[in-house]
Amino acid sequence: MADLDEKKRGQLVDEIPVPVAAVPPPTRRSPWRRVVLRFVVFAVFFTWLFRAAHRWSNAGAERELEVHGGKWMSRVFGDEVWRRHHHKVLHGKKAEKLFLSVPNAESALAASRQYATKPHMAGSPGDFETALDFLHLLQTELGVGASGTLPLYSAGTPESRNATLGIPSLKKPAAWIDTYYPIMNTPLDHSLEILDDDGNMVAKAELEEVADGTDPEAGKYFDAVTTWHGLSRGGSAKGKLVYANYGRKEDYDALIEQGVDLNGTIVITRYGGIFRGLKVKGAQERGAAACLIYSDPRDDGTVTVENGYAPYPYGPARNPNSVQRGSTQFLSIYPGDPTTPGYPSYENSTRTNGTNIPTIPSLPISWANAQFLLKEIQEGGLNRTISLVNNVDDKVMPIWNVLGVIPGHIKDEVVVVGNHRDAWVMGAVDPSSGTSSVHEVVRGLGALLRHRWTPLRTVVIASWDAEEYGLIGSTEWGEDFEDWINEHVVAYLNLDGSVSGSRFRAQATPSLAHFLRAAAEDVPHPTQPGKTLWDATKDNGVLTGDRIDAEVLSMFTEAEAELAVSGTGVGVLGSGSDYTVFVQRSGVASAQGSFGSTLQDPVYHYHSVFDSERWMEVYGDPGFFRHVAVAKFLGLETIRLADSIVLPINTTHHAVELERYLEKVESLAVTTSLNVDFSDLRHAIRQLQKASAQLDHEKIKAEHKLKKLLHKFARRHFVRRVLREKFCQLKRFFGRDCAPFRDGGSGMSAATVASADKTTFECSAMVSKGRNGNGLLPFQPHVGRAPAWAREQHEREVGEEAGALHKHKHKHDHDKHKDHKKRFPHKKFKKAVKHIREVNQKLKLFERGFIHEDGIKDREWYRNLDVAPGKWLGYGATTFPALTEAITIENNATLAEYEAERLQKLVEKLTHVIKA
Repeated sequence: MADLDEKKRGQLVDEIPVPVAAVPPPTRRSPWRRVVLRFVVFAVFFTWLFRAAHRWSNAGAERELEVHGGKWMSRVFGDEVWRRHHHKVLHGKKAEKLFLSVPNAESALAASRQYATKPHMAGSPGDFETALDFLHLLQTELGVGASGTLPLYSAGTPESRNATLGIPSLKKPAAWIDTYYPIMNTPLDHSLEILDDDGNMVAKAELEEVADGTDPEAGKYFDAVTTWHGLSRGGSAKGKLVYANYGRKEDYDALIEQGVDLNGTIVITRYGGIFRGLKVKGAQERGAAACLIYSDPRDDGTVTVENGYAPYPYGPARNPNSVQRGSTQFLSIYPGDPTTPGYPSYENSTRTNGTNIPTIPSLPISWANAQFLLKEIQEGGLNRTISLVNNVDDKVMPIWNVLGVIPGHIKDEVVVVGNHRDAWVMGAVDPSSGTSSVHEVVRGLGALLRHRWTPLRTVVIASWDAEEYGLIGSTEWGEDFEDWINEHVVAYLNLDGSVSGSRFRAQATPSLAHFLRAAAEDVPHPTQPGKTLWDATKDNGVLTGDRIDAEVLSMFTEAEAELAVSGTGVGVLGSGSDYTVFVQRSGVASAQGSFGSTLQDPVYHYHSVFDSERWMEVYGDPGFFRHVAVAKFLGLETIRLADSIVLPINTTHHAVELERYLEKVESLAVTTSLNVDFSDLRHAIRQLQKASAQLDHEKIKAEHKLKKLLHKFARRHFVRRVLREKFCQLKRFFGRDCAPFRDGGSGMSAATVASADKTTFECSAMVSKGRNGNGLLPFQPHVGRAPAWAREQHEREVGEEAGALHKHKHKHDHDKHKDHKKRFPHKKFKKAVKHIREVNQKLKLFERGFIHEDGIKDREWYRNLDVAPGKWLGYGATTFPALTEAITIENNATLAEYEAERLQKLVEKLTHVIKA
């Protein structure tokens, strides 16, 4: 019983609840405190992140510009191509670096062997074959692709006209061939004989070059192209021989002063000093019946047989049988087709008789033949009669210019790069070394295109034809599209032969002199590590000798001294190559640079069959390193001209040079005892210098403003991207999804961009001069531009509809279009771009300012009153040509004052243009 009670007591105890102590109820945490806490954490995190991003933003902005800069530049200059690409766009130093890695000696050598191992005289089947070769190069490297139909257009047809006039509307690369139809000639038969008193032949010259298998191509083709003068007068003549040294004006004047009667004589002159056509012109004007021109070893410096050097092909001295072919057109009167001065040579063009070609026959002869003839007039010579025959076939001949286009973002600013392709025989130096270098430039540009590079400006690459006859291909194209060139072309870069010796030489309009030199200083020396291409301007050949002609040495030294006076080391362009029509007719800033011979270099057999591939590989440029250096130089110039925001045209240097030109004129006036007042002209030049200095400040300000905007936008873009990436990392840490940063640098919808870019483009177009009121390019109805006009009009209407559509969309609720937020400051960029375009327009017009529609007295085709080929030089430049020749040739104070006033008015007008 007791046990039972105890058991019940235990159960009762277990059932009694344990006493609970008094505990305060739990406190609930308020939601707003959690929000504040999170805000503080995020604020601290993002403050740190924002400050860190800003610390990195400058370097980051540079990286953003590297990645997106090309795309943004295309947008601000109104190009819509960028919208098709959301990848890195190559530009700037990286583009230059990639380009410079492409040209190489193996490829340049292969190109030289392709062009320089067969004859390709202008208008010949071989010439057309090289045109197709170059077209294929352009199609392959520029990504044009060969179509089913050969793009071969007859000049003057709608297809040809639209191909060039439509360049500003191209959206992808293009290439084609234009065929012009100039009057040229080919040789039929020729002879050169010595006659006795009865008229019987006592000796006959072997006029063809003699070659053997030592030089394979020379041995094969020594008689493929007869030795004759292009555009020479057909006919025959008999007369006594008279020696006229270089055939310069002063040489003929000296003969007249000595009482030598040139009427009915056959004049013999040596090559050098002036253009060969002017040697014939001088003889013709003094009554000579014919003219012979020979190559004299005295002009070869120290590399002569007399100094112990073997003649080519067994050594570096002149082959005594070599003959220099070449045109005898009167180049300083006008270049191009003699029968279509000032207008293009279409197949059905109206022809004139031509006033820039000789009326007496001529022949080029070798040193071997000249030695034999000169004995006739030396002391003790018999001075027998000379009989000359030069029969030629004058006819209309087709020539083929090949053109390729790389469209840029700025459609209406064009950089043209040109090299002629035709040769008198094979032309390993002239022009095939240049063609080989241009081949490498095209390859380099093709590599850039394959890496998604688009130039800021459009680039045109031209392979001109018939340069050797008298700059015909380039001149006819320039006359054909003169208005288009005046409106669009901002610069022309020329290359003739790229290598004939050891010294690098460069010429340019003064406004491009500093630009040219800077490019040469950025290219490595071809053979000397640690030096630059510009250092090669001091290089010399290594073939020395004790004997050298005093007159030749004096001429060489004088030319070098004149070059040094400029201060830049860059010469002035006169004529003699394809830049002529650009500089002299349209006033386009132009430049060229190449390796030429010194008095200690292996003898370059100019226009001879010995201008061959073997000579180039053995003596001219073993290893082809100079070919590559010139290619890099030309390509670098092209890229910088095409991609620079502000055109690298130095108007102030040019304006300063004008005063130096005037000082030369004043000195000439004193020498000739002419009393001419140049004070007004000097005052006008100094006002131009002041205006140009102001333009320099405007250039700097305009470019700085645009670059500052780009850098600011790039920095903001970088910060936004970094913040977005870090925020995404944080969200992913908490298991949240986050879309990657893919706004492409715009933050705007396609419609917004289309409208904004259209506005920017129209703003840019407004500052382009020379357009019609409706904004379309001027066209000529008779050549059938209707298809191009219709296409342009359609694109215009589509653009307006896109703008209207965008305005309509803005009537919607903007919350549904959050991507319409303006993250790209278009208004500021449009203003900056407009300023840039205005500045570039002034820079382009600077060279145009020296063009006078009335031209130069007695040779009105030449319109540039700043510089032109000398009337009796042909190649060499004469500064202030009309004014200078009024003093030196006319010796007329009244005419000099008239020319000074004409030049003064041009300078004053130009000052007003660049100050506007």
